[in-house]
Amino acid sequence: MAKARIEILEADDERASDAEKRRSERTPLVVRVDYTTVDAFFSEFTANINEGGLFIETETPPSTGTAVLLKFKLPGEEEPIRVHGRVVWITPQGGAESPGMGIEFENLDRVARARIDQVVRNLRQDSAPGRPRRVRGGAS
Repeated sequence: MAKARIEILEADDERASDAEKRRSERTPLVVRVDYTTVDAFFSEFTANINEGGLFIETETPPSTGTAVLLKFKLPGEEEPIRVHGRVVWITPQGGAESPGMGIEFENLDRVARARIDQVVRNLRQDSAPGRPRRVRGGAS
């Protein structure tokens, strides 16, 4: 129990510094995302995205530093994005924000990066502040 508490406290410190380092603002986006760790498969929803990563709402996030393989569909696209990522911060349950985890994309190929960048730009232009855009369908 003490170890988990220390990890969450450290994650909060890391999150603050990650927010300062973030090059672009988050854009609200709710889509289903399937992700795997070394030993488990999960299906949750995103809350927001930017060019470098996304936030997944979950009450049971893996530890910071955990590698994940993500699969999700962007609005208006048929082909899912498949990308490796890493948990860089965690928001615990019971706080002011939704529980979940911030994922940083790793080794995102040029095509996937261009697709994400375009959708993020479009969402920023089309959405009202603070209103997530819900997209029907799964990540498969």
